[in-house]
Amino acid sequence: MAARWGIVGASTIAREWVIGAIRSADGTILSVMSSDVDRARKYAADNEIGSFTTSIDELLSNPDIDAVDISTTNELHRDQAIAAARAGKHVLCEKPLALSVEDAKATAEAAAAAGVVFATNHHLRNSATHTAIRDAVAAGKIGRPLSARVFHAGYLPAHLQGWRLDKPAAGGGVILDLTVHDVDALRYVLGRNPTEVVALSQSAGMTSRGLEDAVMAVVRFEDDIIAQLHDGITTKFAETGLEVHGTDGSIIGRNVMTQRPVGSVVLRTADGDEQLPVEGGNLYEGVIRAFHSAIAGGSPTATAQDGIWSLATALAVKKAVAIRAAVKVETGL
Repeated sequence: MAARWGIVGASTIAREWVIGAIRSADGTILSVMSSDVDRARKYAADNEIGSFTTSIDELLSNPDIDAVDISTTNELHRDQAIAAARAGKHVLCEKPLALSVEDAKATAEAAAAAGVVFATNHHLRNSATHTAIRDAVAAGKIGRPLSARVFHAGYLPAHLQGWRLDKPAAGGGVILDLTVHDVDALRYVLGRNPTEVVALSQSAGMTSRGLEDAVMAVVRFEDDIIAQLHDGITTKFAETGLEVHGTDGSIIGRNVMTQRPVGSVVLRTADGDEQLPVEGGNLYEGVIRAFHSAIAGGSPTATAQDGIWSLATALAVKKAVAIRAAVKVETGL
């Protein structure tokens, strides 16, 4: 079924990506909530949304709304997701689901108790490049996977340089912004879970005291696969990529850690280089279409459990930075 949506948080990501994806997937948007009434009013007008409110309770009490998209600052996700689930609304929540694993699990438990769909907006699972990498790994094209590398460093544009840079209590910093995506992308393409991490962070001048604007980490996955991550928001001229290396070959993805359906994937073996087909559509439309399917009994692109895994690993990275030692990834799942 195509859902009728409420938007919780007058956010940039909803404006740039989610609202259009909902409409392209035959959904409708009935209301938007923001704690700032002027922002809510303008956002509704700019995005042709029929109503607005400053009260999440008012939005959730609307019987015509089937589902909500939560894209507020990170520290608000838990309470808003639990309230939405208890109100009987299906929930699509931005990553990270919360600021602790326990809180993330509480949101999943609330959704399960209410019998509603709960999904994490890990959009990269809908990238044709990531699916090509996953399929090649699963088909044994590179033999036994040994290692992986994700480089996801770029430059945070001015219009996004807000709470991510100066509000530790809101879950700012690059680890909860980007590392969660890397971890989920690797879980998706490798088909394995992370087990432990080591990491070092950097504060190169963009963030306020107490927040990192770059991090490098090494993550061990099941089957003793090791993965290197570089996340940053201060590198203006870097490209992104995802590589997987195995006993019989390598898969090299370039410009693939992105919200756009772009990038290339090469399979490199003893037979030479093979360009893999990577034609695909809007990643967020894929998220919404899968979500609508999940309401009818299918599965979302990324579940609550996927969101718990990515959060738990990112928090392990943060702890590894703090104590300068290896940290186990613990989800309790």
